[in-house]
Amino acid sequence: MPSALILIADGTEEMEFTITYDTLVRAGVTCTSAFVPTPADASKLEATSPPFARGSRGINILPDTYFSPQALTADKFDAIVIPGGAKGAETLSESSPVQHLVREFYNSKKVVGMICAGSLVALTSSLPSQPITSHPSVKSKLDSIFQYKEDPVVVSNNLVTSRGPGTAFPFALTLVELLCGTKKRDEVRGPMVFPPGTPW
Repeated sequence: MPSALILIADGTEEMEFTITYDTLVRAGVTCTSAFVPTPADASKLEATSPPFARGSRGINILPDTYFSPQALTADKFDAIVIPGGAKGAETLSESSPVQHLVREFYNSKKVVGMICAGSLVALTSSLPSQPITSHPSVKSKLDSIFQYKEDPVVVSNNLVTSRGPGTAFPFALTLVELLCGTKKRDEVRGPMVFPPGTPW
């Protein structure tokens, strides 16, 4: 059974996190969400259980665990997912342990998913120049390094990027396809009852 590590921080965009997590679970993917504190908050937190992450719209989400670079290693998962949300993406993109882990996943040919401003992690992790997309608000930080696209989802090697809350479903279903196959993607998509003509 495939497994995915989904990072979360204060300021993470709720739809991008929950739609991706939920869709992967529907496909039978074992998901673990890990809370990444800001450097200022890291020293104040108890390591026994994670706090609620306060999303970009003020919705509290309880992660499964703290982010630990020692415990949550690339060999234990088939994919890593970086959601957006400006503040959350800033915390994730500036974390050197997150950058290191993303490089490990990428270099191990495991699925690396980034959506919205979460695509900044591709830049700060020094991933190779390749086709990429993101929320328009961070395009200017990426388009001089990467081959920037405006498609809803861009797949390049094992890197999957997407644009924002409105593309969270096709992003999540693409991850399902890569991890579980086209048949499973279709099985998951059907009961979601998208309107006729929905292009994903």
